[in-house]
Amino acid sequence: MPHTPNNSWGFRAALLSGPMTAPYHPPRKYSVRIEGHRTSISLEPVFWDMLIATAQREDVPVNALVARIDAERIRAETPPGLASAIRVWLVTHGT
Repeated sequence: MPHTPNNSWGFRAALLSGPMTAPYHPPRKYSVRIEGHRTSISLEPVFWDMLIATAQREDVPVNALVARIDAERIRAETPPGLASAIRVWLVTHGT
């Protein structure tokens, strides 16, 4: 097989280590407070970054934004888990 950029290991490694891999990081645990109670949520860093950016843009603390999302989630007919609700909210309302 000829050595070309499309089939060289260097090219593949560059693709795999480039910026496209960042969104595919596994979830991490983050601590938040909802109505004074500490809880942790597991979110992929890309969603955490979106949550922070949305809170900054709306000029509210992250905990306040999470509490708002939590309140909306609880009113749902079949409430999802908090982390799922945050992801869905960010995709539909956020950035």
